[in-house]
Amino acid sequence: MIIRQEMPGDVMRIRDILAAAFAGGQEADLVDGLRRNGDLLLSLVAEDAGRLIGHVGFSRLWIGQAGRRSPGVSLAPLAVEAGHRRRGVGAALVEAGHAWFRKTAESIVFVLGDPAYYGRFGYSVPAAAAFDCVYAGPHFQALALTSRAPKSGVIGYAAAFDSLH
Repeated sequence: MIIRQEMPGDVMRIRDILAAAFAGGQEADLVDGLRRNGDLLLSLVAEDAGRLIGHVGFSRLWIGQAGRRSPGVSLAPLAVEAGHRRRGVGAALVEAGHAWFRKTAESIVFVLGDPAYYGRFGYSVPAAAAFDCVYAGPHFQALALTSRAPKSGVIGYAAAFDSLH
């Protein structure tokens, strides 16, 4: 299995993976909207024997603090084809994304998901608790990538997320 950045020819297969994993087109539409609006910072695919089996998208978000805006990253969505789940594909995608963002000097990543799953990557609900966000709650988590990561603020997601809530 290889993890690589998406290429233009991958878009329809990514849509298929997302639609199957989430039982509908909402997340696929989200990724298309993020891509179209230039908010998709990183789109990674897992490829096995020439076939795409997983995808993760990371997009730009902004954190407002005392009249200033700081950049942050959202991990969403993550999907793996049903026959390849529980084999480390999702973990490989997430870890590759984190490595990319550490190299590019991003400071913090947020995710809305199962704390038992994302906790193994260092995400935590308490780390996100001081942020005001439409997704705040028991599944909203943060991972600080550097010591300069904001500790609080108001989170604004890319416009493509507006259709989700």
